[in-house]
Amino acid sequence: MKTFSEVLLAALISDAVVALLLGLLLKSRTERIAHEIRTQYEQLATTFRSRFSWKEKALAELLAPLHMQLNRTERAFRRYAAGNLYLEARILKEGNEAIRNLLIEKGYLIPLELLPDADRLIEHYDIWLEEFARVRDAAQPDLATPFVFVGPQGYPFPRAAADRFQQLYQQLWREVYGPAS
Repeated sequence: MKTFSEVLLAALISDAVVALLLGLLLKSRTERIAHEIRTQYEQLATTFRSRFSWKEKALAELLAPLHMQLNRTERAFRRYAAGNLYLEARILKEGNEAIRNLLIEKGYLIPLELLPDADRLIEHYDIWLEEFARVRDAAQPDLATPFVFVGPQGYPFPRAAADRFQQLYQQLWREVYGPAS
């Protein structure tokens, strides 16, 4: 017959083995969960960095220059006075070309939902520039030559499309740089 101390020792060894096995199982499970969390975190961080990088690039290369040119041409259009050929030929033409070229050259930075708006703007600027070339380049313009305006003749400025680009510019600016102070 076993003595009490032998039974106690066997129970302690048995409990120690069970505790060791449970500890190893829990450690393995904890390590697996920690690895899964690290992997998920890294995936989320990569996605965040990628989206943030796209936002910065879209702002710097497309939306900020587009914003400035849209504002510039809008101000020029509001100031237009009959016979101001410089305003029309320099500011509006340069601005309209710059906007069209930005949309074409930086199309990869345009979100899918704004592609139809980009198409409308490009079409408008193409028509305006064609008309400008017809009116201004074909003849020697003078103060009597009418302002190049394609709205009533066929394709008015797509204001809503321009506004959506301006809204995206403001939204991304706040997301990247924070609210204006």
